[in-house]
Amino acid sequence: MFESATSWRRNALDRAPVVALAGVAGVVGEFFLDPASGRRRRAVARDRIAALFRRRRAEAEREARYAAGFAKGAVEEITPSGREPAELNDPALEAKVESEMFRDPEAPKDGVNVSVEEGVVYLRGELPDKDQIDELAASARAVAGVVGVVNLLHLPGDEAPSKANGHGRGKAKRQAPARSK
Repeated sequence: MFESATSWRRNALDRAPVVALAGVAGVVGEFFLDPASGRRRRAVARDRIAALFRRRRAEAEREARYAAGFAKGAVEEITPSGREPAELNDPALEAKVESEMFRDPEAPKDGVNVSVEEGVVYLRGELPDKDQIDELAASARAVAGVVGVVNLLHLPGDEAPSKANGHGRGKAKRQAPARSK
């Protein structure tokens, strides 16, 4: 008929979460069903929840685009292009020659102009050292896909050579394309 004190405490502890949940539900209900401000509070809560879902959806789409781009890049990296270095078009070959020639931080990037016409590399500009001129011409010849090199580089005080003065393509040394290692 009467419960012992320990069993009453045990039953009270078992009911505590239910009582707390009922209390929270009552407070939430009063907050949203208040006749004066409940309608506005419900609208604000609905808008915030909708905004949360929109943000999460946009974030998921952004992550999916990133993952797709990452996967596409990985596939492109491992897929061979199917072209030999000798088959590069002139702008691509020019970029490759420049990157090889000017790899050294001490290379005179501002004193040399590189252009490519039908696989022939034209080097123009003024450099203070004959050894630098020879090194740049040699490094251009070593690039895979280069058909020939026309070296129009000159020392300060010397007259600049040009294609019109007989230094054109006809004088380019033709060589077999070098194979990259």
